[in-house]
Amino acid sequence: MPALPHRKTEVDVDVSLRLRTSTGPGLPVPASLHYGADDPYAIHAVFRGGDADVEWVFARDLLREGLVGPAGDGDVHVRPCSGSVDGRRRVLLRLSSPDGNAELEADEADVRRFLRRADALVPPGRETRHLDLDDLVARLVS
Repeated sequence: MPALPHRKTEVDVDVSLRLRTSTGPGLPVPASLHYGADDPYAIHAVFRGGDADVEWVFARDLLREGLVGPAGDGDVHVRPCSGSVDGRRRVLLRLSSPDGNAELEADEADVRRFLRRADALVPPGRETRHLDLDDLVARLVS
């Protein structure tokens, strides 16, 4: 009997970000966006640079909503940028922590490509079908 094809359960997309600065065009920040069917509501953004990677986790819906208008409360805010860079539309990610704040611009096309792939893996509104509630309860009571 032939083996069943492997079903992909994760999406990873590298994105080029620019850290906004008060002077100059901003600093490049290599990053990746990760989405997994095992954590269907969350996006993991990993920022690479310096001595260690920095990871932020936020809602997939927040990223989607931030493409069309300001979205978010708390530590993560997303909104479209006014204007464009080199004819390409941008999205602003604003991250806040006790250590400071950062404003990062992403190419809107990269963000949309990532969301299309994540939505193909787990369509919006179907996240609960991918939750392992037994595992969640076991972790909560352990």
